[in-house]
Amino acid sequence: MADKTYRPATLLVHQGIDRDPATGASTVPIYQASTYHHTGGQPGEYDYARSGNPSRQQVEDAIALLEGGVRGFAYATGMAAVGSALALLKSGDHLIAPNDLYGGSWRYLSMILPDQGITTSFVDITDLQQIEDAITPATRAIFLETPSNPLFNITDIRAVAQIARDRGLLTLLDNTFMTPLLQRPLDLGIDVVIHSGTKFLGGHSDLMAGLITTADPELARRLKQFQNAFGAVLAPFDSFLLSRGIKTLKLRLETAQQSAQALAERLQAHPAVAKVWYPGLADFTARALHSSQASGAGAVLSFELKDKQAIEPLLQRVKLPIIAPSLGGVETILTHCWSMSHAAIPAETKLRLGIHETLLRISVGIEDVEDLWDDFAAALESV
Repeated sequence: MADKTYRPATLLVHQGIDRDPATGASTVPIYQASTYHHTGGQPGEYDYARSGNPSRQQVEDAIALLEGGVRGFAYATGMAAVGSALALLKSGDHLIAPNDLYGGSWRYLSMILPDQGITTSFVDITDLQQIEDAITPATRAIFLETPSNPLFNITDIRAVAQIARDRGLLTLLDNTFMTPLLQRPLDLGIDVVIHSGTKFLGGHSDLMAGLITTADPELARRLKQFQNAFGAVLAPFDSFLLSRGIKTLKLRLETAQQSAQALAERLQAHPAVAKVWYPGLADFTARALHSSQASGAGAVLSFELKDKQAIEPLLQRVKLPIIAPSLGGVETILTHCWSMSHAAIPAETKLRLGIHETLLRISVGIEDVEDLWDDFAAALESV
């Protein structure tokens, strides 16, 4: 695979290793081993499964290849990946992060990092001046999420990366929504890219995984050191599932994105809906900025109902979507952000950010879009 530069669809299918080196099998086997023989007492490429496993190596090489990194790292969950990336910081450091961050990341930054002596300033990270104003002598990194979850605020990745370079700061970006197929942050100047592999990369709601990659060899060395020491690594069977899911990402995402566009436009025209957030809409505020750094609008959208009393009937009457705090599966997933994905954030903070009890998020799957719309329309009609 290293002999030629292939297009994304080809990379997704063949990844870094497209057949088992030992047997030629079309899929790298599930190496369900915890340790490896040291021939003559000398370790080989693999010595203990926490340090390395061929099944895990497959997806670690794949995310590095897809994002343009020098090395990839796979973890047991998306939050394990977030925590491991933030382990690049140390006690006394200061971090700048979006004020409308995903609920799980917000919880980690606001509740766990302080116990490690790391402070965080949550700012409107779409406002470059607010970033500049938040920088202190102790600031070491900027954490990004664009589009943000669930209000689709768009951050100028190039501009923030430039601010960080000028100040000697590290940049970390959660690219779960866009995937490397639609947005490649390393090419835009970001240092570390993070994914919840549970979502679009896995794509079937049947595994939990986290991924990190970087184009900086020194950062890669430090990330590997922590991964090996901490041990929150992805298991062999989950690695196999993740590799299999990645192979169909282009087909799944293109179908889901096309349906998301149709649903966003129809929801926007519905009398029960107050507002829709989706980068593909003609009147989306930051559409030009998003399009300058991403090649598509993605498969997730948010919308707000006019009446809070309509939330419960809608959740009771829709039939096709799974109602759950997740996204990125082949099935459509409907999330009540207030009580699910952002439940960890205090009510007053959610209200200040514009996350209301009337806000819902749809991760569009690969079902027929007309069936999806019929289902949503019928549920909305009843409210």
